[in-house]
Amino acid sequence: MGSTKDMEAELGREVRSLRLRQNLTQRQLADDANVSLSALKNLELGLGSGVRTLILVARALGRTDWLDSFAPQESSISPMQMLRQRQKDATRGRKRASGIRGSRSSK
Repeated sequence: MGSTKDMEAELGREVRSLRLRQNLTQRQLADDANVSLSALKNLELGLGSGVRTLILVARALGRTDWLDSFAPQESSISPMQMLRQRQKDATRGRKRASGIRGSRSSK
């Protein structure tokens, strides 16, 4: 995996390539995505972009599948498995601080 800068540049090239394949100008895509023209240009040039801009542009290009890998995966652990794990943890001793402070004297 490349640097962040390399990844931004690659993403920008992909956005630009898809925009051109769909025969859209930067102005048209920016309007369709409801983002500023400069935000779209920055995205395409790999100069950084906000998550909101990326999401709006991906939607406008019909490529929300690009975003699927960012979404958290659903837990495959059943509620019963979670309960059993919690019970195991409880039998092994305390795992968290209670939040109640004892009376320590500090010197």
